Amino acid sequence: MTAGSHKTHRHGIAAEILPFILSAGSSHQLMSDIVAKSEAVLASIRALGSCAVAFSGGVDSAVVAKAAQLALGDRAVAVTGVSSSLAAGELDEARELAARIGIRHVVISTAEFSNPSYTRNDSDRCYYCKTELYQQLTSRLEELGVDFILNGANRDDAGDFRPGERAAAEHKVRSPLVEAGCTKEDVRGLAALWDLPIWDKPAMPCLASRVAYGEEVTPERLAMVDQAEQYLRGLGFRELRVRYHRGDLARVEVPSSEISRVIDAGFRDALVERFRSLGFKFVTVDLEGLRSGSMNRIIPAETLRAR
Repeated sequence: MTAGSHKTHRHGIAAEILPFILSAGSSHQLMSDIVAKSEAVLASIRALGSCAVAFSGGVDSAVVAKAAQLALGDRAVAVTGVSSSLAAGELDEARELAARIGIRHVVISTAEFSNPSYTRNDSDRCYYCKTELYQQLTSRLEELGVDFILNGANRDDAGDFRPGERAAAEHKVRSPLVEAGCTKEDVRGLAALWDLPIWDKPAMPCLASRVAYGEEVTPERLAMVDQAEQYLRGLGFRELRVRYHRGDLARVEVPSSEISRVIDAGFRDALVERFRSLGFKFVTVDLEGLRSGSMNRIIPAETLRAR
């Protein structure tokens, strides 16, 4: 990327929100830091010559896709895997975002639901899901005309329980954001720098992550979760999770500041009625509020240490 193109990207989203999404410091220093990170990511990808980006349409993979397009042009392709674990509307958003980025976009169907190791939903479920995706990508490298697979992992992911990273290592998937030392905050800064409209999009893990470990993952249960979450988003909730537990029980997580709205008598009655129409027999609200990875609390400590 040239100095001139950096100047172009400073207009629009970047000029408005970079100071608010990065850590404390002068605006000039913030911009200098994020530009340096952008150059490191681009250099890492440029050295590969060609690549396929595992592209969900979330902030992390969108930043990698944009970097790949800037670094490699038509030698980069974004690939989105589709199955029942993808929330409604996410594929359309991924298509629109890929078009905005200007990167070639390919959609493939993944078959993780045919693997009992995935559907039985042990704590390593994500490993089998990512293995399916990366195997499919590996088998298509020649067809896609590329040599490497990239994902959107960033440095902060190393502190979380992510069995999918084991699958990435086994398939020699590269993580350019990690290689450049980018944190999640840096990733949002890069998204702003490159005028990606999803710079502040909430994390959207696959629907299977909402099902309590040990409960079978089925398309029917994921559809219940998806429709419940769509209902809440339609009422103005932006960040939320609807967790599925044994006995068709829904556990609703929203930010603690919005819990009072959910449990208000009028709102609550309508919510319960809607959730029951979707197949839930019980509806609960988690008083701790929304938090990423809350299902991991039931994983034994020794398992987390081993992984």
